[in-house]
Amino acid sequence: MPLNKGKHIVQEIDGVLCTVVESGINSDRLTFLKELLEFNQFEVKVVEVPGEEGHATTYTIGVTDLVFNPVIAVYEKSLKHPNGRKVSPASWDQEKEVEHLPYFDYREKNPDAVNEDDFVQNPWAYRTV
Repeated sequence: MPLNKGKHIVQEIDGVLCTVVESGINSDRLTFLKELLEFNQFEVKVVEVPGEEGHATTYTIGVTDLVFNPVIAVYEKSLKHPNGRKVSPASWDQEKEVEHLPYFDYREKNPDAVNEDDFVQNPWAYRTV
């Protein structure tokens, strides 16, 4: 399940009720999620969804813990990577993690700023009078 969707989906996989973590994923994503979830002590179930003619096979991955919600687990930082780091939203989505948070960049661009108007090009563009 993408992190921008919080719906909790329960589905039967291999005769066991499971919380669906993601569906319609490729084999690389499946390998990543399976290793991550198994490292975090979850029992993982996978079902292969054969693609139609000309389409690749996709997979649905779930865990047997019916209370588990991947969105909550990622933002709560309760999952860990095998190297010991906490799983962030960027690492969950397999994107490059930015060490320097972009919302602090304004101080570097304008260190003499006193109030929020100093950070905006045209402060009247978003205000109502």
